[in-house]
Amino acid sequence: MKHIIPGLFFALLTSTLAVGQVTLGEMNQNLRYSRYSRIALKIIPLKTGDRAFRLQLVADKIEENLDFENYLFSYMVVSGFQEEISDDMVIALDAESLKKDTNRHFVFEEEVTIPASQDAAYAVFMAKDARQGDEYIYHIDLISPFVTDHPEFAAYFGNDVPFDQPYLNVGESLLFKGGRNVNLHHFYYPQEFPVPLPPMETKPAPVPMEIEVEYKGEFLINVPQPFEDKGYYLVQSDTSSSTGLLVKTAHKSFPRVSTWEEMVQMVTYISTRREHETLLQAENKKLALDEYWIRMTKNEEKAKNLIREYFRQVEFANILFTDFKEGWMTDRGMVYIIMGPPQEVYFQADREVWNYLSGNSNSKITFTFARIKNNLTPNYYTLNRSRAYQPEWFRNITAWRNGIVAF
Repeated sequence: MKHIIPGLFFALLTSTLAVGQVTLGEMNQNLRYSRYSRIALKIIPLKTGDRAFRLQLVADKIEENLDFENYLFSYMVVSGFQEEISDDMVIALDAESLKKDTNRHFVFEEEVTIPASQDAAYAVFMAKDARQGDEYIYHIDLISPFVTDHPEFAAYFGNDVPFDQPYLNVGESLLFKGGRNVNLHHFYYPQEFPVPLPPMETKPAPVPMEIEVEYKGEFLINVPQPFEDKGYYLVQSDTSSSTGLLVKTAHKSFPRVSTWEEMVQMVTYISTRREHETLLQAENKKLALDEYWIRMTKNEEKAKNLIREYFRQVEFANILFTDFKEGWMTDRGMVYIIMGPPQEVYFQADREVWNYLSGNSNSKITFTFARIKNNLTPNYYTLNRSRAYQPEWFRNITAWRNGIVAF
């Protein structure tokens, strides 16, 4: 059962609010990227009418034995990032609102309709940990200049939980439901992408002139559909439309590293050009990597700790930022690996801003990621690069190489 509870919004966002009301653009969403989050929120919108949606609100239980009573869940729909949020806009979600409660997920489903007079709409899913006061926030565009449209179908795991990951391991299957068609179409893209340029490299990265695509044919809804090849797929009900659902497929160990060759690619962010070329040319990649880490740290135990920490960052980047690229290869993933989780994360319709706060002063370094409209994903961001990042970037790389980084 859903309720409008007086004072709920102020109870949910006590640390965000100072005086008066707040907007979506002023909400610090840093917990969506924390390495110590207890839950992860996701919204999957299913279009049910011209301006109507079924919101699948999914809370992934990262914490073991998570108790529903420890959290206050709610959602709302706002018209923009500057709209002042009043208490009567926030809808509480109690235990009676649960659509599904599994070992890994809480799932809610709510129907919303956007007025014809409203040019934009954003759904916001919130949860507050009543024990510690941690505030989890996740939002998604329903109607905006960055979303062409939403599909009338959705993907589900075998236990009927909405597909809430940014990736699928090759060989796994999804079940598709909804829409007006019995069949869906899928297109396969075996695209490989280059590693992103560092933040201070202002020269534009090369853009591929052609993208290979293979039509894989039709398949039935309500029947498990396997995805066998590494790359990404676009699933559509109408091939004349640009609307579809992206399914990124990765190797069976993803989001973890699977091969020594993959490790060599990933250490490019903290390597000199000569070091990385040597690794690429080495016949025995494992031996070359062992020598690389020990030579860098000059201490075998420190090298083991550094390897564990670095590839843990890679794993988090893959979980958080994978789109049609693997997460570690995105601009946000690159910054996350080197700089760690940002202390502040703020969104506007056209950008995402990360702030890293200095522990010794009031200064901070800011990374701004511009949002680019993309038919494959509504969450494609590229870093606004600047030579001003160079001192801080090299300082953090030096810390990594000295084995003194801890997040």
